[in-house]
Amino acid sequence: MIGGMVKMIRKRALYMGTIISFVLLLFVARLIWLQLLPVNRGKVSEVTLRMTEDWKKLAVKQRGRSLMLDSGRGDFLDRCGRAITGETYQALALFPVHEDAGSDEAELTKLAELLHTKKGVLVKRLDSLKQPEFWRNGEHDPPIRLTEEQARQVGNLKLAGIRVLPYHNRYLSGFEPKHLIGFTSQHPEWLLDNKREQLLKGKRRLDEQVGGAGLEKSLDSLLHGVGETTATYFLDGRSEPLQGLDLRVTRPGNGNYPVKVRTTLDLALQNEIEDYVDREGLMEGAVVVLDTRNADIVAMVSRPKLKPGEFTSSDGSQWVNHALAAVEPGSIYKLVTAAAAYENRLADPHEAFECDGEYGKYGLSCWKTGGHGRLTMEDGLAQSCNLVFAEIAERIDQAAFERTAEALGVKNRIGWHTEKPFHLMGKPLRLLEEEEEGRLFANGAVDGGILAQSGIGQRDVRMSPLQAANLMVTLLHDGRVLQPRIVSEIDYANGQTLARLNTHYAAHLQGRISPRTASLLRKGMEAVVDHGTGQSIKGSRWRAAGKSGTAETTQGGIARNHQWFAGYGPLAKPRYAIAVLAANRKPHSTHQATRLFRGILDIAAASEASSSTAANSSSRS
Repeated sequence: MIGGMVKMIRKRALYMGTIISFVLLLFVARLIWLQLLPVNRGKVSEVTLRMTEDWKKLAVKQRGRSLMLDSGRGDFLDRCGRAITGETYQALALFPVHEDAGSDEAELTKLAELLHTKKGVLVKRLDSLKQPEFWRNGEHDPPIRLTEEQARQVGNLKLAGIRVLPYHNRYLSGFEPKHLIGFTSQHPEWLLDNKREQLLKGKRRLDEQVGGAGLEKSLDSLLHGVGETTATYFLDGRSEPLQGLDLRVTRPGNGNYPVKVRTTLDLALQNEIEDYVDREGLMEGAVVVLDTRNADIVAMVSRPKLKPGEFTSSDGSQWVNHALAAVEPGSIYKLVTAAAAYENRLADPHEAFECDGEYGKYGLSCWKTGGHGRLTMEDGLAQSCNLVFAEIAERIDQAAFERTAEALGVKNRIGWHTEKPFHLMGKPLRLLEEEEEGRLFANGAVDGGILAQSGIGQRDVRMSPLQAANLMVTLLHDGRVLQPRIVSEIDYANGQTLARLNTHYAAHLQGRISPRTASLLRKGMEAVVDHGTGQSIKGSRWRAAGKSGTAETTQGGIARNHQWFAGYGPLAKPRYAIAVLAANRKPHSTHQATRLFRGILDIAAASEASSSTAANSSSRS
């Protein structure tokens, strides 16, 4: 009997041992599965929608240290394929490991020499690491670029936690932030409002960088890509390298991304113009250069400079793209007034006017003391006579004036956009989201005084430098209005075309001015440079035509002037249309916009000559 009980106890012990062993095996298998299962980064809870790490990520975090090599965000190219953003180079990655994990004094010394730093500085840096990071000169500087020889020698060192890895730097060395390109920043509220479904599916994260302005914002849904490329360095419980795993690089599964956005910018010309206006002291204003053949934006400069993350002016004006902001245009609006008069047969090019300096009503006077005397309509445009255009404006019916302004593309936003949903986004696309509408009259009744003041580009009239430059293109195209384009195509990572953004003529405009009217205005602008207010431009490398303007305004209650010049060149075969705004200048100061126009025209002429020479050399070879 006792023997039977012993057998029963042994049998039960074996049974329990088997069960316990099986449970332990399941537990071990579960741990292995947790360790090796890929992490789903960024998935958020439906309830909290907060940045919380799921248990799988926590499991990996216990044994790995990850470093982002590439955010996966798309980059921008100029019209020639030159990179505006994005470059990949070899950089030194530092991963935190236990201080005794394979340290070698001789190799640490050699690494310090390769990095041109002191060994003590290097050791202190390594000992203070809490998270992986790249070797940088300063906290906010990009990782230091290693030469091929440096990368080779570092790769031969046997130092734990030290690796040479390819780093994708979004902003190239020497890159100046550009309002047109914009910037990225963290914006979790916007993501919650606009990308909730993608957040729930783990396709986006609340802490990721999103477009905050410019093309970065308008094309964000295409630029954000499909995921980051990261390097994970695996450690054991003692923070020592985990043998057999070491380093693992994880890339997104879709090789078509990130995309490349080919812009219409000429980066070399853009940068040269930026340097020029800074040397010439343009404190506030803008420059727009358009290709006269299709209204493509070749260069767009706004000042003050864009400094993402910084406020350098009390009113935040450095964040404004002044090329897209509508302000008082002054006398360049006389082109619209003249067009309305010609279109409605209310004035003749050879009609004689008398300017004695005072209009006699509405407090209007001519800018020239004593007046211009007797002059024709064309002379009035050349000399920018206020009295001539105040008188003409009072002849024009409000509705006819509005129709002409719209027909010339200076009333509505004119930048490239789609009326129907863009196939890659499911909604209409407007490339220049910050662009402001132009304006002729504010709401309310319009009397003679309002007409007269509006006719010389004052009162409630507003125009942006982009609209001013495009007005030049419109007149060169005999009244057909094009939509200025900044992006020509979007390509996959392998170079295949994802989408082409073709040149558009503006739709839904009220009519079109006649070729005759366009020709008369071009002749008037030629007279401006030949013997009018733009004579100082005559010595430039290209013969040009254009219109100057000075608009009275205020800034903080203090009288200021907006100085303008819009024109094109060369006369024989116009290549570029240029608009320059020098904003909020002191009254009676020298006309900075006209001087800048001439300098930019010379830069454009030199650029064109250089391109032609290069093209001829290429064809001969």
